[in-house]
Amino acid sequence: MQTDEHPILELRNIDTHYGPIQVLREVNISIRSGDITCLLGGNASGKSTTLRTILGMVTPSRGSIHFRGNHIEGISTTELVQLGVSMVPENRRIFGRMTVLENLEMGAFLRKDSNEIDKDMERVLDLFPRLRERLKQLGGTMSGGEQQMLAMARALMSRPSLLLMDEPSMGLSPLFVQQVFSIIQEINEQGTTIFMVEQNANMALSIANYGYVLQTGEIVLSDTADNLRDNKMMRQAYLGET
Repeated sequence: MQTDEHPILELRNIDTHYGPIQVLREVNISIRSGDITCLLGGNASGKSTTLRTILGMVTPSRGSIHFRGNHIEGISTTELVQLGVSMVPENRRIFGRMTVLENLEMGAFLRKDSNEIDKDMERVLDLFPRLRERLKQLGGTMSGGEQQMLAMARALMSRPSLLLMDEPSMGLSPLFVQQVFSIIQEINEQGTTIFMVEQNANMALSIANYGYVLQTGEIVLSDTADNLRDNKMMRQAYLGET
């Protein structure tokens, strides 16, 4: 997908605390429209807190967040979805007692354009043909990989311009990881900017344009995906090389 030099999302000097504990420290991230951008780091590095801060679930103690040039810190998650931001949460969190179709319909809950909703339903079912075969199946009875696909499809039903993803490869078999990352690329090629938090640095950098590395709440590396793959510190610490 062709990228835009102007950022669709910016985090400027973000500090985030949980009570007296500082989790993020002077985090600066710029996501260009059209890109796949990844945020890498180990457990407890602050990756999920970064997403929670963007979504308004946690209020930053310092700094500002801008979506399409407008301040968004302090607005609700619902308002953010209406502006064009959607989220694929960690561990899928689909509605297990609802059917696949009902889960997809929930993704479009805030929309009023029924004709366009129908078009988007067809689009996501083309992207995820396995879901088309299981529209009447309860979400909770599907495999982890199928639930990840449903969570992605549900998020796309809000027609986001920016899709946030929290650990899309977590708990998936290697085969499903390959499928999910191929679909992420296809979603991006169809026009959606993606910001992905991921522990699997190899897979994330294989499809990303740009990456950031978070360590104990601070950005310690940021560069193009190609340069990060070639970075000695990156290879030793995150890519499993000696």
